Amino acid sequence: MSSSEESKIALAKTVLSTVGSVAATTMVVRTVVNEFLPQELYEYLFFGVKNLFSRFSNQLTMVIEEFDGLVSNEIYEAAEMYLGNKLSPNTRRVKISKPEKEKQFNIMLERNEEVLDVYSGQKFKWIWLSKQVESKDFYNPRDMNSTLRSEIRSFELTFHIKNKDLVVNSYLPYIIGEAKMRKLESRAIKIHTVDYQSIYNLHDIWEAINLDHPATFETLAMDSELKDKLLKDLDRFVKRKDYYKKVGKAWKRGYLLYGPPGTGKSSLVAAMANYLNFDIYDLELGEVMKNSDLRRLLVATANKSILVVEDIDCTIDLQSNLANRANDSPSDYSNQQETKVTLSGLLNFIDGLWSSCGDERVIIFTTNHVEKLDPALLRPGRMDMHINLSYCTPSGFRLLAANYLATKEHILFKQIEELIETAMVTPAEVAEQLLKEDEVEVSLNGLISFLHVKIKEKEEAKSKKVVATHVEINEKEENDEKEIKENVEEKEITK
Repeated sequence: MSSSEESKIALAKTVLSTVGSVAATTMVVRTVVNEFLPQELYEYLFFGVKNLFSRFSNQLTMVIEEFDGLVSNEIYEAAEMYLGNKLSPNTRRVKISKPEKEKQFNIMLERNEEVLDVYSGQKFKWIWLSKQVESKDFYNPRDMNSTLRSEIRSFELTFHIKNKDLVVNSYLPYIIGEAKMRKLESRAIKIHTVDYQSIYNLHDIWEAINLDHPATFETLAMDSELKDKLLKDLDRFVKRKDYYKKVGKAWKRGYLLYGPPGTGKSSLVAAMANYLNFDIYDLELGEVMKNSDLRRLLVATANKSILVVEDIDCTIDLQSNLANRANDSPSDYSNQQETKVTLSGLLNFIDGLWSSCGDERVIIFTTNHVEKLDPALLRPGRMDMHINLSYCTPSGFRLLAANYLATKEHILFKQIEELIETAMVTPAEVAEQLLKEDEVEVSLNGLISFLHVKIKEKEEAKSKKVVATHVEINEKEENDEKEIKENVEEKEITK
């Protein structure tokens, strides 16, 4: 072995020995610091050294905490979702989850893991931090960290100081937008119902379950022209955020669905939710005790949602509220407002000051008897579009046949379409008949028999009505003749 090789080996041994000694010393110092120094002093020294070095650095670090006082930090939630798609080859630990019936996996950083991201040619370093804290026995309503939470979570975003304006004005808004898009694509639509036991807790006032309703506009047995008109209206609504802001109106849209039972009002609501990817909030007004509770419920609904009040003519006696108002004394009316939901309380959220509490909301009322509703509820600006869901049409039948029997043409179709125009049956009744048999011809013949029965019942009802009308007319004529005869006899007696 040459002397040069021996010297290289000796140098390597010296370096390894030195590195080992430094590592060992570091471990000893770290153990001593962790075991003997108070946590507060350790953090003070750590951040002091960190701040000393940062003075000579051209890097800027932004801290993004999970909560901003009482509310969640939108930037934190967006970063958590956005960074799940930005994992680098150097990332060694991640967290993964998948809520039941959600479409995609949720991938998030594990504690102290770093991610490098590139935007507009600039590099940005992210690190996720989670600090364990002791539980506290007091509650400060202005500080989420004073609750019984056991850790405080945050992101640190580090970048060159020259990119500060780029981060604030472009990078962070871009991350929020990307996270919203991914959330909409991956999440399952939910239907929310009121938990009246938690009505005074805004965070728990609504209970949610996944909405698995399969209705779409393609499968709805609805008049094609009306369907196209509604789709255009929905598309126009969701694209007009700037317009609503410009004209000073709340970004919301109201729809009134009316028609006989079984004409597809609930299915249309589900189809609208599936089309817009909006959650549904199902409100039973009959269960709400007073206007203040109604406001609390409505304020707790989220943006990009559909508020549904079914059978509005049955759930709240709006007509009597208006009729009784003139007869009540001011004190009586004040007490009434405190103990029950009134028309004014409902309208104040639809188009009053409270209507501005939220964006991109759809409000839907359904009724079987539109004539019972107060005109104040129906005017434009409250219910912007009135949708009459009537009896099944020939085109509606063809759509149902395609959905239920997987057939678009049959020799019996013409006969069925002629019968449907006079039978006055609902899409639900037609669908029920088509479900009874798997064989196409058997099913269609069953529907034909059903339609004949309905037409016969309709004719019998009409005949009974005609007979009853004739009987009523005859009775009236007899009574009139009797009255005339009695008057004549009275006059003769008087003479």
